[in-house]
Amino acid sequence: MRFALLAFVLIVIGAIVGAAVLIVSLGPAPLGKALSLSTLVVDRDGRLLRPYTNDEGRWRLPATRASVDPRFLALLFAYEDKRFPTHHGVDALALGRAFAQFIFNGHPVSGGSTLTMQVARLLEPRERTFGAKLRQIVRAIEIERALSKDEILALYLSLAPYGGNLEGVRAASLAYFGKEPRRLSLAESALLVALPQSPEQRRPDRSLAAARQARDRVLDRVAAAGLVPADEVARAKLEPVPQGRKPMPILAPHAADAVVAAAPGRSLHRLTIDAPLQKSLEELARERARALGPELSVAILVVDNATGEVLARVGSADYFDAARAGQVDMTQAVRSPGSTLKPFIYGLGFEDGLIHPETLIEDRPVRYGGYVPENFDLTFQGTVTVRRALLLSLNVPAVAILDKVGASRFTARLGQAGGSLVLPKGEAPGLAMGLGGVGVKLVDLVTLYSGLARLGTTTPLTERLAGENAPGPNRLMEPVAAWYVGNVLLGTPPPENAAGGRIAFKTGTSYGYRDAWSVGFDGRITIGVWVGRPDGAPVPGLVGRAAAAPILFDTFARTGKLPAPLPARPKDALVAATAKLPPPLQRFRPGRLPGEDSGPQLRIMFPPNGARLELASGEGGRPEPVALKITGGSGPLTVLVNGLPQTAAAGRRTVFFAPDGPGFVRLTVIDENGASDSVMVRLQ
Repeated sequence: MRFALLAFVLIVIGAIVGAAVLIVSLGPAPLGKALSLSTLVVDRDGRLLRPYTNDEGRWRLPATRASVDPRFLALLFAYEDKRFPTHHGVDALALGRAFAQFIFNGHPVSGGSTLTMQVARLLEPRERTFGAKLRQIVRAIEIERALSKDEILALYLSLAPYGGNLEGVRAASLAYFGKEPRRLSLAESALLVALPQSPEQRRPDRSLAAARQARDRVLDRVAAAGLVPADEVARAKLEPVPQGRKPMPILAPHAADAVVAAAPGRSLHRLTIDAPLQKSLEELARERARALGPELSVAILVVDNATGEVLARVGSADYFDAARAGQVDMTQAVRSPGSTLKPFIYGLGFEDGLIHPETLIEDRPVRYGGYVPENFDLTFQGTVTVRRALLLSLNVPAVAILDKVGASRFTARLGQAGGSLVLPKGEAPGLAMGLGGVGVKLVDLVTLYSGLARLGTTTPLTERLAGENAPGPNRLMEPVAAWYVGNVLLGTPPPENAAGGRIAFKTGTSYGYRDAWSVGFDGRITIGVWVGRPDGAPVPGLVGRAAAAPILFDTFARTGKLPAPLPARPKDALVAATAKLPPPLQRFRPGRLPGEDSGPQLRIMFPPNGARLELASGEGGRPEPVALKITGGSGPLTVLVNGLPQTAAAGRRTVFFAPDGPGFVRLTVIDENGASDSVMVRLQ
């Protein structure tokens, strides 16, 4: 008796010492901290846009309890680990049952591994031996001490093998069912519970019968346990098992590629894109490109006016269509803008006091040295209003205004506002740029048009939800000028079967029918559309109004919201018929021909441009009048303060105006020949 007791004590001591030695020899427990997970790109609400395989070429998407259907978890616990919430890594009852079945049957009948032990095996893969099982037991206890139950469950949900390069329930659900595992049917849940036990033998895409049998065994087990009614189990068994794998989600592929390339070390990238809108517009681009013809592509960009956030970015008609160069991001390609820059020419003309929407302007043949602009239809309209000239996209009036504004100044202003213009190598800014003789990206064009919607300021576009402070706005033009442009473009005739007067938009067609454009805005968003061949080849008959404008209006419709009203008219905006305008604004006078006597140049001598003036208080606390000193010019002068005409005595070269108070003021003077000068000053 004493000998037996001594032997038992020695066995227990040996077991304890052996376990201690084993624990020390194993080193620190693996906790999954250095796991190589798939890089994920998600939309503004966390919806998956595009996953990427990890460094090992595996689809290993992270999953948690919250991201999985509760019914799947109920089946998982019932089938794999009934006492998962209460045990400490090892289920002694399950191990004892498995050992007894092995002794009685001579081969394994059921497993005794808990989910925690399976996690230990997945973190430290070993061949299935008795020693490996002991190692799993030790590791499971260590893992339970270090991690919470939800953290352990998340590791299992992310690492469980599902055949091939699929790991984790999320990757499997996307591959086999084409959806996230948040909402699974009973049959789908049972299949995902069954596959990890023999993932290669039960792969639905290779062994449909084995997958079905394994799924049905899980269903039978939960039915026997009373977790699911028998009739529901019977219906679940009738559901087909997927016969192959579905492609992983790939929304906004160009945007996803760009952010991953910019920050390759990050595992999660959150974009401002709205996934449902993105999906709808990718389908729209694909449909329209196929209808327009072979090798044509379509690009669409949607931005929020207030924040500059990109809500949708379709870089091509089909990312995987090599014939359409689908992997080329046409939102970033430099292309000829056609007539889409004209609104900004007119905008600077409005700002400088050269024109008003109701100013009369000539559309007649004219020559600028060796440059002779012509209209698209090779005809001329004669005398028209500026409003009509812009609505008809007439070339001659636009070039005449650009000549007065200055091509270099025009280029610089658009550049500082975020619209970089790419000139042909070795060329300086010239008049042809107003008709498309320059390069621009769709992203830059949309930035500029959103500035019109913002009444003259642009904000840099952003695609990443980073929570960083956005850069300050950039000046495009004065609010009154931007409002004039938007008010004119609101009258552009819409495409067939579309409602007009709600969207301010402009179309453009590049030389040789290589690019078709349409860019428009309402009070909420700005949308840009490009259509053409990525290789730059001409497409006869491809024009912006017929090819791009219908896509623009369909894009607005697919946002799911009615067009929002444009900003209200600024108080300084002058609304008047042509005859009621100040005389110099009634008719635009182009620059004089070379050799014509021009007389002294019209200049504002005081205050200088950019000056800061201290206001003096007069009677009643109102600011005293400010002097405006003018030199040069001919005939009677018209003085505009923030676009509004002021009374000026004939022949006087010093004019006083009463300011409203502190702030920025635009002062413009125009003589009888249309010559003008303008300065911006700050009153304080």
